[in-house]
Amino acid sequence: MIRMTVAGIGGFLLVFLESYIVMLLKGYYTIEFGGMAPFVSVWAMNFFFLFAIFTHIQLWYKERVATREETLN
Repeated sequence: MIRMTVAGIGGFLLVFLESYIVMLLKGYYTIEFGGMAPFVSVWAMNFFFLFAIFTHIQLWYKERVATREETLN
């Protein structure tokens, strides 16, 4: 649940960060997303990207803790 919440908020923030980077690189003053559907598509792509990263981190952490417990015993 926490991964989904953080990925949702982070995906939303990434949309604006990506837009800001594009504006700086191309010299634009504004960006037109073309409506709500393209904006939601970019947000969804960022959401799943972050969710996959957080899932991998969680699995890595659980594996690390299990390995430490085995070496201590």
